[in-house]
Amino acid sequence: MLDDLKMIHTRDKEDALGVAAKQCDYFSREFSATFAPTGDIKNIVLAGMGGSALPGVVLGSWPRLRVPFEIVRGYDLPAYVGPNTLVISSSYSGNTEETLEALKQAEEGGAQIVVVAAGGKLAEIANQKNYPLFAIPSGIQPRMATFYFVNAFIAILEPLGVTVDDTSELRQVGQWLKPFVDQWGPTVPTSQNYAKQIALELIGKTPIIYSGPKMFPAANKWKIACNENGKNTAWCNYYPEFNHNEFIGWSSHPVEKPFALVEIRSELEHPRVQRRFAVSEKLLSGLRPSPLVVQPIGDTLLQQLVWATALGDFVTIYLGLLNGIDPTPVGLVEKLKVELG
Repeated sequence: MLDDLKMIHTRDKEDALGVAAKQCDYFSREFSATFAPTGDIKNIVLAGMGGSALPGVVLGSWPRLRVPFEIVRGYDLPAYVGPNTLVISSSYSGNTEETLEALKQAEEGGAQIVVVAAGGKLAEIANQKNYPLFAIPSGIQPRMATFYFVNAFIAILEPLGVTVDDTSELRQVGQWLKPFVDQWGPTVPTSQNYAKQIALELIGKTPIIYSGPKMFPAANKWKIACNENGKNTAWCNYYPEFNHNEFIGWSSHPVEKPFALVEIRSELEHPRVQRRFAVSEKLLSGLRPSPLVVQPIGDTLLQQLVWATALGDFVTIYLGLLNGIDPTPVGLVEKLKVELG
């Protein structure tokens, strides 16, 4: 079915596959804005929801930060936010009500503020109050702008000297990724297309994605993309946390579990994490579906993260097509906003 280009064209009305293919270009985005702190930055808070918060998860894995960092997915900022806090207000639409409320609290706390948005009220406020605005191109779904956001966050943080790892690799990683993305496109037949093959394994089931801590940003993106591209329930978790609770949940009923497991296993994870994958698979044999093991390609952590993330986008777009729907729209979210008023 996934080799039927007519079917793909009919269902993929907004060209989600084309958008996914263009993500390689997002790493070279240049921003006209700059951020010059007015005092020491002692902690950083990212206020954002959904796809606008996801790139913050990446920062916890790569390039890591030397100062305390927290993601706020809600209305209220931590009580410690003050003049030595950098608050990054992140909303693709610029109209996310939680982020706008958090921005008010950042202002009340005297925090230093940077805005990342494609427009909306957030961009208007930034222009009115002269907050640095790192503008993301409009016209795509927030979940497909992850690499744009990562690029923007690095542009904000790199001059501050708060990153642990060298961020210069970001400029070249898109070019490195492109040959792999080309292999997952719609014209590549299923027999040679890893993304199509995985999508066929997931159809009709609830995907559960596990990883280690370093690959968790990719696992989290797979979960979000399953929800929004595939219109599929899904969840994710990571080792070793998995072994301290969710591990036991697999040991009981129901015997027939309507799930599909994907485990993103990287050799860059802590050796004990790698062992936990193997031991857990052995102990849970027969109690859960056998995991579909995805081994990220790449010599560096960043390469593996972007490879696994991009693969998940293609997999879940194909999953949406198999589910018989257009992967792009999220109409129920718009209805929710109307109901909330």
